[in-house]
Amino acid sequence: GDEAAELGFAGFAIAAGVKSALASLWYVSDVGTLTLMTQFYQHLSETGIKAEALRQAQLALIHHDFELLDTGEIYFPSFDRSFPLPEGTSANEISNLSHPYYWSAFTMIGSPW
Repeated sequence: GDEAAELGFAGFAIAAGVKSALASLWYVSDVGTLTLMTQFYQHLSETGIKAEALRQAQLALIHHDFELLDTGEIYFPSFDRSFPLPEGTSANEISNLSHPYYWSAFTMIGSPW
C-alpha cells in the first residue's frame, strides 16, 4: 500500500510537528463525532490531559450520558448544554451511540498531555 496513506490525518499532523493529534480510524457519523468531541472538549477543560479527556468522552458514549430533546437537539446533562443535531439524524442513531463503532474509532497519537 501507499505509506503516506497509512499515516492518515493524525500521522500527517505528527509528521508536521504537532505534539498530539486526535483522529478517527474509520468514518464515524456526524452525530457520533459531535457527541464524542463535545464530551472530549468538556472533559479536557476539566482534566487538562488529552488522553484522559478522550477516555472520559468514550465512557460518556458507552454510558449514554446525553439525551435527545424534542427540539432536535442533543443535551449533555453533565455540563447542562445542548447542541443542534445534524440534519437527518434519527432517534435510532442516537440510541446506538454506545456501540463500539461510534466511540472506539477515535485515538490519540503523540503526547497525552
